[in-house]
Amino acid sequence: MAGLGYTTFDTSVGRCGIAWSQAGIFGVQLPEARELDTRRRLLQQFPGARELQPPPDVHHAIDGITALLDGYAVDLSDITLDTYDLPDFNCRVYHAIRQIPRGETRTYAEIAASLYTSGAINAVTNAVARNPFAIIVPCHRAIVAAGQTSGFAGNAGIVTKSRLLSIEGAMPGRATNLFDALLSVAPPRPQG
Repeated sequence: MAGLGYTTFDTSVGRCGIAWSQAGIFGVQLPEARELDTRRRLLQQFPGARELQPPPDVHHAIDGITALLDGYAVDLSDITLDTYDLPDFNCRVYHAIRQIPRGETRTYAEIAASLYTSGAINAVTNAVARNPFAIIVPCHRAIVAAGQTSGFAGNAGIVTKSRLLSIEGAMPGRATNLFDALLSVAPPRPQG
């Protein structure tokens, strides 16, 4: 993994991490309880990465992730991913998930059917669980069944998935919580 860089950055939900290569974003790490733990998990996944200043395309990805986590409608589909070492099927699943609009969800069965592999629900589930591109490939929008938020392999599991769906407005009828209240007082996003 020569030329693999990483950095950490602040978001409204904590300090995230991102790793990249010359080919694109290699991985995104959602925040752990402490920045040290976020950095440790990132380096476990990408042991060859060195802490570097991010190039412009990575800054663009960081800005998009930060804006999305602040509750803004952001399209991250133009961010280039480095999928070199990933199975082709997983890449197809990630592409399908990137097509799910903000504020909407799809079941694993619906994703499998969209790939013309309706019998591959378990394979879709496994691809979602191995998603290295959290937020950029919004696997929180992939659900087991309509209205059910289980099945997320992120660090904080169901809490993380619920928070992300709440930020995007994909959980209508759910009572607000402290996290939602914090988002509602977020400062206006600068234009530009």
